[in-house]
Amino acid sequence: MLNRSILASTSATLCVALLLGGCANHLPQRSEQEARTERKLLDHSLRIELGEPLLELPQRRIRVVDQKTWEVVDIEVTRRYDRYTPYQAWRKLYEMPLGAVAVVAGVGANVLNVVMLGKLPESATRGWINYGFAGLNPFINVESNGRSQQNLASLEEQRQDARLEYSSLPWAERPVRVIAGTEVHELNTDRNGVLRLNLLDGPFTEQNISLVGKLQLQVEDPQDSTRADATLMVSRNLRSKLLEAHELIFDDLEDDDVSQWVHRVKRLSELGLEEEASELEQSLIELTHNDPELQQSFLHSLLQEAGRQASAAGEDD
Repeated sequence: MLNRSILASTSATLCVALLLGGCANHLPQRSEQEARTERKLLDHSLRIELGEPLLELPQRRIRVVDQKTWEVVDIEVTRRYDRYTPYQAWRKLYEMPLGAVAVVAGVGANVLNVVMLGKLPESATRGWINYGFAGLNPFINVESNGRSQQNLASLEEQRQDARLEYSSLPWAERPVRVIAGTEVHELNTDRNGVLRLNLLDGPFTEQNISLVGKLQLQVEDPQDSTRADATLMVSRNLRSKLLEAHELIFDDLEDDDVSQWVHRVKRLSELGLEEEASELEQSLIELTHNDPELQQSFLHSLLQEAGRQASAAGEDD
């Protein structure tokens, strides 16, 4: 008698647990697809475009290029999800009555469908029956897309295509190390990746650059330590001119008279430093901007003594 009581109690407890816990009502599996692209760096190099390896003039525009080779792979990703309606026991309070009605309606629809030679939609003949039995089943809820949940069932990745891509970009606004003798200078490129090297300007004016026979240029990407080196030789002819050219350009201008100004411009031109001569010429024109008489005297002497024709800014040709 005791065993029967224990068995009955256990069975009742199990039924209640099943009623309260229930089972998930599985829905059709859902899948989604997406495409993604993966890029893998195969090669990275920096290139310093020096031009002629021998420097004959104090100014040189040097271009630095950042080159990369990528392997690009297109991948199609397919994810499949198991969907289900989680069980909630309280919903059986209305699902069971509705389920009974749906079963009766489904049976009627199937009878009517025979008379109508199968013209009724499947949602009436089979859908109502399925809804009805799910509603009458105390251990599952009726399917509901609105409150369905899902779990990732599988993930598949398929490589569609692999190709190589190349990029060649300027080393824009990045540092370039220039080693001149015992001195190390750090200069920057412009936004086009061009380093404007001028031995008569910048940090080179603080050392006797005429004693330097070569310039070593170095660039390095700190992200992966990719680097490039190049050597630019300074010609003997240029080194012999640098000291004199430095004095002609940087010695105090305001203490000189017009004839000395003209001499400086003319001498730079004679040294073959035409760009420096033109820059000094323009600096002197700007210096005399507030003294038109002095400016005209300089321009006249420049034409007579050096054969150079220049005009003040805003002056008609």
